[in-house]
This record gives sequence, structure tokens and C-alpha cells, in this order.
Amino acid sequence: MRKTICELTLLLGSMLTLPCTALAAEATRADPVLIQFVQSVVDTNPRVQAAQAALEASGAYRDAASRPLYNPSLTLGAENADTDTRTVGVSQRLDWSGKRKARTAVAASDRLVAEARYRSARWAITVELLDGLALHQTGVERNNLAESRRSLMDDFATLAKLRFEAGDLNQVEMALATLAFTDARIRKATAGTALAEARQAVRNLTPRVPPEQWPTLSDQMPVLPASATDAQTLVLALPEVMAAQQQVESANAVVSLRERQRKPDPTISLSGGRESGTNLVGVNVSIPLFIRNRFNYEVLAAMAERRQARQISDDILQRAYARLTSAIERYELSRAAWGDWELTGQSSLTSQTEQLRKLWQAGEISTTDYLVQLRQTIDVQESALDLRFALWRAWFEWLWASGQVDEWLGQGDYR
Repeated sequence: MRKTICELTLLLGSMLTLPCTALAAEATRADPVLIQFVQSVVDTNPRVQAAQAALEASGAYRDAASRPLYNPSLTLGAENADTDTRTVGVSQRLDWSGKRKARTAVAASDRLVAEARYRSARWAITVELLDGLALHQTGVERNNLAESRRSLMDDFATLAKLRFEAGDLNQVEMALATLAFTDARIRKATAGTALAEARQAVRNLTPRVPPEQWPTLSDQMPVLPASATDAQTLVLALPEVMAAQQQVESANAVVSLRERQRKPDPTISLSGGRESGTNLVGVNVSIPLFIRNRFNYEVLAAMAERRQARQISDDILQRAYARLTSAIERYELSRAAWGDWELTGQSSLTSQTEQLRKLWQAGEISTTDYLVQLRQTIDVQESALDLRFALWRAWFEWLWASGQVDEWLGQGDYR
């Protein structure tokens, strides 16, 4: 690894350890049902299978590159003239400059790149599936909340009509109740549409499994593990970072190959035969003359591609550190807010709706105040659903940014 990458690794690694020193508990693994579902979907996903085919192809190319570069040639000759001549010869071109070794190094690096891309493809599908499950579960509960809102507003509109007929409510309050019920119906339709879109996100990856068989996600989110403090190790083990670094190694190998291709390989020929009863033995050596084309530009192009690979690797490494830092911050903030909600907010809303209804029916609060407070109560519950969804997504983002996807799902090495 080049000096600039190492310096960046040490610098940013030391910076990332500062906000994570309080994280000591190890993250628990996912629910076994979720693990089995995710693994079955990922294993059969076309994008993952395509990446696996590319991995197998890279292995075949690596094996092919390790084979000898040139095959021998057999020559047979016959001539009937004043003298009869019969000859047989064998020629072999020699890999004088080590092109085979250079080709093998290029193919081996490409194989490592394919391995990293295969793992990255699995992670991408895994996180996409988890995000889809979180979106679907949130959509289901938001749809249920919208149905509760519609039911409450329906009851409210019915009671308001009775009180209006009894003279307890004026025309403005009656119109307000009607509008509230209409708004609740609109929200219910909107929630149903959002739920259908959320189901599509999961069906994109597993179209043959009905929603009733999709696993649910737990509300109990783990604390970031102690390994989160080792940012340098986590980032350098990421598939995209490893792939970028192997691209640099591959580019180095290509430069070496191009330089060796500028050196001509000789061909040695051995021949034997008879001419008018006389034995003939011949040895021939031929060497190509790289005069008209010295292949210099191929070397210059390979060097430029190597510089490009290095810059791309540096950029990917820097972005990986930034992503990990951001993922840690988002998860810690979301988890702290969710903990506050579980301690105070959730319990305070348990009987809020029924108490508001009793106060309004007793005439202790106005219709407007009742609607405002009822809407606030339901809106807080909806905000809690959004917060939990944000918490799930922050956790999945951290799993990917830290390279802990397989660890959390208890999956092994699929290379």
C-alpha cells in the first residue's frame, strides 16, 4: 500500500476512535428467522448469482494465465526434385522476459477484485432487503395508525352530529368535525398507497414469498460493539476498499506486463531429415525486431491507469471513513431518541386518547382543542414510527459501513 493511503488510514483512524470510546457492549446477532429468510433471498438473487459467475470466471482466467504462454510447433516438409528431401522440425517460442509470471500476477489480482465485488454484491442485496422489510413493517403500522385515526374521527364526527342536533355544537364546530373525518380518510388512503410501495421494495427481491411470511424486525436495537472503535481495521476490510486496493495491485502488474511485452521472445527451431541419402540436422533461432513499433505507448497508458487506480483507491478509502463516522453518529443519535421515547413518550400516550374524549364529551375542552390535541397525539405516534424506521436504517447503514453484515447475520465466508 502506498504511503499516502497508510498516512490517511492512521490519521482518520485516530479521529474515529474518539466518539466511540464509550461503546463496550457487543452487538447481538439477528433473529434466527430473519437470518434464514435473508440468506435464502440473497443466495437466489440474480445479481448475487451474476457476481458469483464473475467470480468463477476470474478463477478460470487466473488458472489460464498460469499456463505456459506459447505452444510448440511441428513442421513436416517434403521435396521431390533432382534430390529428394524429407524434413521434420520442432520450433518453440521462449518466454524469455517472464510474461507468463506477469500475466499470472494480473489475473490473481483480478481474482481478488472479483471476490471483493461478490461480497459487496451480497451485502448490497442484504441491506436492500433489510431496508425493505423495515419500510414494509413501518408501512403496516402506519396504515394501522391511519385506520385508527379514521375510526376515531368517524366516531368523533358521529358524536359531533348528535351534539349539533342537540344544540351543543355550532355550525362551525360541526364543519370542523366533518373536515377532520375527511382528512382522516385521505390519510388512510395515502398510508395504504405507501404500504403498497413498501411491499414492492421487498417483492423486488423475493417476489414469490407472500407478505404474511416476511419476518418482522425487533424494536430492541443493540448497542454498537466494542469493535466499532477499531475504525482502521473495519474500513480496510470493507469489500469496496479491498477491491480498490487490489485494482492498484492489478494496475502495477499490468505495468510490469506491458514492460515485459516490449522485450522480444526468441523462437528456437530444431529440424532433421534426409537429402539424397544424407542426414540433415538444423538449428534455427529467430528474434523479432521491435523497430517499427517499440510498444512504448502501451507502457505509458498502463502507468496512467495505475495513477488513476491509486487516486480512486484513495477516494474510496476516504469516503469509507466518512461513511463509517456518519453511520456511528446517526445510529447513536437515533438510538438515544428511541430510548427516550420508550421511557417517557410511549407510556404517556397510552390513555391520552380516551382522556381527551371524556373531557370533550364532558364539555371541559372545546371541539377545536380536542381536535388539536387528538391530532398531536396521533402525530406523535406516527413520528415514533418514523424514528424507529430511521433507527433501523441507521443500524443497517452501520453494518454495511463497518463490514459487520455477515457477523450480525451469522453468515460465513462465501468466497
